[in-house]
Amino acid sequence: MSGNDLSRLKTNQLEVGATEAIQRHITRSVIERKPVTQRKLDFEHRRPRWLRECMAEATGVFFYVFPGIASVAGFLLNATNPLGVTTFSDFFQIGWAFALGIMFAIITCAPTSGGHFNPAITICFAIWQGFPWKKVPQYILSQIFGSFMAGMLLMGMYWEQINAYSNELKAAGEPLVSFSGPAGILCSFPLPTQNNLGYLFFIEFFVDSFIGIVIWACLDPANPFVSPASVPVVIGLAYGNMVWGFANITISTNLARDLGTRIVAAIFFGPEAFSYKNYSWISILVNVPATIFATGYYEFLMRDSLKKIGKGHAFHEEGEEGLHRHMTNTGFYEDGMTSALKNQTSDLENGNGGSGHGLITTKNE
Repeated sequence: MSGNDLSRLKTNQLEVGATEAIQRHITRSVIERKPVTQRKLDFEHRRPRWLRECMAEATGVFFYVFPGIASVAGFLLNATNPLGVTTFSDFFQIGWAFALGIMFAIITCAPTSGGHFNPAITICFAIWQGFPWKKVPQYILSQIFGSFMAGMLLMGMYWEQINAYSNELKAAGEPLVSFSGPAGILCSFPLPTQNNLGYLFFIEFFVDSFIGIVIWACLDPANPFVSPASVPVVIGLAYGNMVWGFANITISTNLARDLGTRIVAAIFFGPEAFSYKNYSWISILVNVPATIFATGYYEFLMRDSLKKIGKGHAFHEEGEEGLHRHMTNTGFYEDGMTSALKNQTSDLENGNGGSGHGLITTKNE
């Protein structure tokens, strides 16, 4: 760095970089960046919105699928290592790999596309939250593409080890497409002893419903227990929680995550990747009705839209007049005023003065 470059920094300033993220928490300031050029603004303005959203969805799915299947590769490819499988990976590590991948995906790509990363979630947003149906196909295709690219990159990076492992299994007369075979690195397959598809369906439906309810609760703006900054962590841990509990039984949890990598498995290990024990339809499709069920459960039984409106995150379809009419018809004002008067009377008797709460605050409390 030249003398002139050094002189641009004042004694109490920090250099440009990750330090910008902590400006609100420290007294020292970060040196001002160079100004944004008009050329850059024009370029960003010309970028097609649909392309940015699709690439963000593909990238997000890649971010969470790749670390997960790479951890699975470490688990299976080193199973016979003399140092022991736990030296390299185990189900606990695999769960964390997927969980952290989801956290990074949301943090990195959600600001651009909304962070669906799952066809079932995209469909649920269209059903319950007004997401445009015309965008659903391009989101789903992008998500599958991201998973497919994660599988292809993993095969390229681990090809030498996977090829050696495949040759060992062939020599031993073992199948390549199985829970513990090389195809199992990419996507889910039932254990040799698992022949009851109804049992596998129930497990997949439960796991996907569990994750779906947690996701919907995290995205509810009226939920006081989840801050925006904690959403990636909570959703990632919900996924990891299910991996730790059920990965040794067989789960998929995401249509795009399974279908994209299953296509890669079919390319390298044959069409049996789709026909093995007639299981693939469960791993690919069950996620959709399970997530619709979970989010519908939340919408019909747990959603508080009035609280959502009260926090400024939504509005009545007929505006303030419609909201006022609803609150009058449901006795909200009357109950709220009675409660407020009771509080004020109690405070006056105790010498504390008025309660200071408005109608909505009193009602909610």
